[in-house]
Order: sequence, then C-alpha cells, then structure tokens
Amino acid sequence: MPELPEVETIARNLRKGANSAPSLIGETIQNARLFWARTLAEPDEAAFLERLPGQRVEAISRRAKFLVLTLSQWALVIHLRMSGDLRMLHSDALPDFHDRMALDFCSGWRLSFNDPRKFGRIWLVPDTKQLFASLGPEPDDPVLTPQTFHAMLQQKKRQIKPLLLDQHFIAGLGNIYTDEALFTAGIHPLRTSESLDLREAEKLLAAIRLTLRNGIEANGASFDWVYRGGSFQNHFQVYQKTNSPCPCCALPIQKTMVGQRGTHFCPNCQPL
Repeated sequence: MPELPEVETIARNLRKGANSAPSLIGETIQNARLFWARTLAEPDEAAFLERLPGQRVEAISRRAKFLVLTLSQWALVIHLRMSGDLRMLHSDALPDFHDRMALDFCSGWRLSFNDPRKFGRIWLVPDTKQLFASLGPEPDDPVLTPQTFHAMLQQKKRQIKPLLLDQHFIAGLGNIYTDEALFTAGIHPLRTSESLDLREAEKLLAAIRLTLRNGIEANGASFDWVYRGGSFQNHFQVYQKTNSPCPCCALPIQKTMVGQRGTHFCPNCQPL
C-alpha cells in the first residue's frame, strides 16, 4: 500500500508536473468518467459526474495517506488503498482495463485513477473537515513534541507496532516505514507503548520523522506491481530483509507477525 512518502510524491508530481505532464494546478475539468461505481464513496454517481465539469484545480495536498485536490467549489479526495495509482495521460489515450475513474481536462490531459484490486476510494465533498476528523496528527506536526508524543504513548497501553499503524493515533505510517523507524529507534515492535520512557519516545519520534523524510527524498519505495518510480527500497534496513545480516550487528533479521502484519526487526538491536 502506498504510504505517506509515496502519496506525498504523487501529490508533488501532480503539483509540479512530471514525466512531460504539466502541473494540474490551474487545470479545468472538462468531463469526468466513472468506470466502477463502487470506487465512489461520496456522493452518488450522478451528482459526482454533474458537479466536476467546469471545476478548476486550485491546490493539491496530502493528509495522512489521502490525496486532496482542492477544486473551485469542492474537494476531491482519493485514497489509493492497496493498489491504487494516479496517472497523467493524454486525453486521447485508451482507458486501461483497471482504470476506475478519469478526469479529462480542457488542456487535453487526463488524470486516471488505476486500481487493479478495487480497494481505492474517492470522495467529492464540500470540505474535508468531517472526513479527516478522526485522523491523528501528522508525524511532522510541530505540535507533536516529544513530551506530547510520550503522553500519547502512555495513554494507549498497546503494542507499539499496531499503535503506529493506527491512523487515529498518528497519520500516514504503514508497514514499511514503521518497521524501518522502529529499527532506527532500537525499539522492539512488541514493546507496549506505556513501557517507553521519555527518552525512548523522543528517539522514536525522531526516527519516524527521519525515516519519512528519507522516503520522500527517495520518491517513496517502489514495490510489487503498484507504485513505481521510487528508490527507497534500496535503503531498507530491515523491511523484507528476513535472514539478511543486520546493518548494525550482522545478526540475521527476523520476521514475525504483529497485529496480523508481517514485521521485520533485529532481535539484538531491538531487544524486547
């Protein structure tokens, strides 16, 4: 699943333009097409197709793993889920078999939402306040101080790996970046959140921010047959490194299941 760095990279490419495609900022939607109705979470199909033509793209941003296109009168929100991807194409290109939605712009370009597994969702809402109301803080939010983060950990009393994956606790982390951040911080994924002292909480928060920053600088991680173009997979320390030597102590990286998620760690550098 694309995580925060991958979604941030997509947002940045749509804002600035990439691979010969122009920036979407300022583009006007000529028409919209929906190829699989269940991709649409809100509103109904008729309202969606009626409201989009004539809308101008004013801004493109990200909240957690959601991509947000701020339009003249609406907010178009896209969650890529397991296999979603956004592609800029010329309007005369034939739709792909796995395209679920397409926006054709007056300039002759098209934004296609491609999603083989059909888990992705799209919302067209007046504003995003209600949709994002339950999300936790962004990892780089200045309000999230080490003291605040430590207090949050103390309140939850949960295993640290599933807690970091919980978007209501902190927004944007997924399996890859959580494993990498826990390794950088030297914290075992089965540690309970209330067992971390202030020093460990500060170290973990710094590791999360560093890992995400490195991921964004590498344009995210390319994986499976979904997200392409990133290089962070070349810098993995533990993720998908089962039985490979730990980059710090050379002992084999282990894999276990935590909260029904495959989890990679070094038992020596991340003692339980």
